[in-house]
Amino acid sequence: MRVSEYFGLGRTQPSLDFVDVDIEGDTRVFIDPRALRLLPSKWGDECVSLIQNFFKTILLAIRDGQNDRAKALLRVLREPNETHLGLSIGKARGRGLGYESAVDVWQALSESEAVRTGLLEDLEDTILLIEGISSDIISDMTTNIIRGPLIKYTQERANYYGIPVTEEIDSGPLWDPAHKEWYSELVSLPMTDSGKLLLVPKAIVRRRMEYDYDEYYRHYLLVYLSELELKANTELVRLLKDGRRKVHKKDLKEKYGSGKKVLIRETLKYPEILQRYRRDKRKQYRPPLDHYEISESEGSPSPDWDALIANVLAIPVGHAHFGDYEKAVESLLTALFYPFLTNPQVQLEIHEGRKRIDITYTNMGTHGFFGWLAQHYTAPHVFIECKNYGSELGNPELDQMAGRFSPSRGQFGIIVCRGFADKKLFTKRCRDTANDNRGFIIPLDDSDLIQLTRASKEDPDFYNFYLLKKRFDELVM
Repeated sequence: MRVSEYFGLGRTQPSLDFVDVDIEGDTRVFIDPRALRLLPSKWGDECVSLIQNFFKTILLAIRDGQNDRAKALLRVLREPNETHLGLSIGKARGRGLGYESAVDVWQALSESEAVRTGLLEDLEDTILLIEGISSDIISDMTTNIIRGPLIKYTQERANYYGIPVTEEIDSGPLWDPAHKEWYSELVSLPMTDSGKLLLVPKAIVRRRMEYDYDEYYRHYLLVYLSELELKANTELVRLLKDGRRKVHKKDLKEKYGSGKKVLIRETLKYPEILQRYRRDKRKQYRPPLDHYEISESEGSPSPDWDALIANVLAIPVGHAHFGDYEKAVESLLTALFYPFLTNPQVQLEIHEGRKRIDITYTNMGTHGFFGWLAQHYTAPHVFIECKNYGSELGNPELDQMAGRFSPSRGQFGIIVCRGFADKKLFTKRCRDTANDNRGFIIPLDDSDLIQLTRASKEDPDFYNFYLLKKRFDELVM
């Protein structure tokens, strides 16, 4: 039974911001610390800062010979079964970090040349350079370190989706970056038959870590060593029939060996290999898992686009049904615009509560329409106003939306309504607003939502959202 079923949310995974895990078993995805770096939000920044602070504290303690302190800090780490992420089969019980493996991590770090020489910089480096460190252990460590932000996220999502919480639940270990110590407190969290529950944003999970031992070994270390062999014209160099010189990887493996000890030994000799790997990783962007990848990992259904759009169209027109309309629109757009727009918030207060925004999204777009928007305009957030009117929209609705914009929040929004008597006229009013430097507003009605939903089903490049780009161009051209 998934979270959505257990709490009767009336939603499926595509319309939820968190991973809709099985409350008893594990979903086979990981929290990737590098994915946190991609979140353009204070929440993501807080998580990254906590990880860097904790890992730096451990490394400094080991380098200073404070092994008892390092060991004590690592011993607090445990299997975070409350997220229900990982590799367990059947009931979630964790296959990653436990008491004994935490001690093993300390021993591996304390004995590592990569630590003593400063080669090791970030938590994810340990996948490459520390014996016994795997993806599930890195995910477990990350979860423990960012438990505080995850609790805040869980509380916010629980309030958002109407998930009941229980008061005075033991938080588990929380990292204090100021005092560099663990502490715990009583918090409110959702409870299931399996115990307390921590919700995890689906934007930060991956099926495999960004840093990969085999990738580093095969495509960086062996390639570099091959270049050295070719340059020195050693006995490993083979002359091919076409005159090219080549070094076979199997010969390199026989000469240099394999395993993390080899990676550490050769990387210490040639640190530029790791520098190249890190540099390439910074340039690469592995997007969040899409709907179909999450569906495959969870064994859950793919998006039911017909049902999502039908729910919107079924809402009667009129102010009395505004709440239902807003909820149906948010459910559709959350599924439609993921993974580019995440972390939906309804009725977000601004200006000390004097104004509210119907729906606010964080813009994580790096390609497609929302990526283009983020690169060329101020759009860290995207604002949605829902108008379940039976009458024509006019300047008051535009002024209301424009009043929500700011240089820090963003200057792009969408007005969603049931229909227009004269859509061209309203679009001209939106263009006037843009020309007056008051922000960029795109109008969408029921027919537009149908078109966007159809494109998501039929067009493999639907993430470009050609309709949105066309409407935006009408504002500026």
